Amino acid sequence: MGTFGRFAGVTIDCQDPRRLADFWSAVLGGGVTESLPGWRRVTVDDGTPVLTFQPVPEPKVGKIRLHLDIAVDDVGEAVDLIVALGGRWTSERHDYPEGAVLVMADPEDNEFCIVEYYKT
Repeated sequence: MGTFGRFAGVTIDCQDPRRLADFWSAVLGGGVTESLPGWRRVTVDDGTPVLTFQPVPEPKVGKIRLHLDIAVDDVGEAVDLIVALGGRWTSERHDYPEGAVLVMADPEDNEFCIVEYYKT
C-alpha cells in the first residue's frame, strides 16, 4: 500500500496565538504569519513542518499527550533562552545513553522537550 499523505504541521489550541507564535518563532528561528483571522503560524525555512496556533476560549487543563521534541546543542543554554522568552523548565530531566531530555513548558504551559543528543 502506498502513502497517501504527508506530515505538514501541528496545530496547538491556545488563548493567545500571537504570544505563543512569537515564543515559538524565537525558539525555532521561524517567521510568523496570520493564517486566518486571530490565528498565527510559525514557518521555518528548513522544511520543518509548520506550527499553527488556533485561538480557543478555554485554558489548558492537564497534561497533553502529544508534545514537540526540540534538538539543541546545549540544554543549559536552551533552558536559559526559553525562560527568558517566557517559558519554564518543569525540573524534569531524563538522561539516556543517546542524550539528555528536559521537559519544558511554553507561556501557556504546553509541555515540550529539549533534547541534547550526545555525539558519539
